[in-house]
Amino acid sequence: MFGKSKTAGNVANKHGIMTLISSETIITGDIHFSGSVHIEGRVKGNVSADQGMLTIAHNGSVEGDVRVQRVVVDGHVRGNVFAEEHLELASRAVITGNVFYNVIEMIKGSQVNGSLEHHSNGVPAGPQPLLERADKEIPAAEVIEASDS
Repeated sequence: MFGKSKTAGNVANKHGIMTLISSETIITGDIHFSGSVHIEGRVKGNVSADQGMLTIAHNGSVEGDVRVQRVVVDGHVRGNVFAEEHLELASRAVITGNVFYNVIEMIKGSQVNGSLEHHSNGVPAGPQPLLERADKEIPAAEVIEASDS
């Protein structure tokens, strides 16, 4: 009765408050967060966290590098992925870029179009080259439809 309302609009979990980027949202620019972010839309920029968890849903996509402690991918990433603690690739995950991980879990059907490198903290020593970005933008509808086939 006097506690926090569960319908207040914020979802709390073990990583703090969760931020939702909805399916109709396109963010252009880098995102830096702590806590949890759940992407169902599209992010055109790098995504990073000091401490946090990132989930990219089936219809979500990131065009940029991902540097987060815990990552779950079921959508698309066009960029390098750096998972310091744990990386989970669900059955519809498609990563076009290099993957650097400490612990990885891959479900049948997931794809990595790049190299996989194990590092004890998920991050290699020294600077890493960025994935070259295509001049042509891919409409979100095409990205989503490509994984359904």
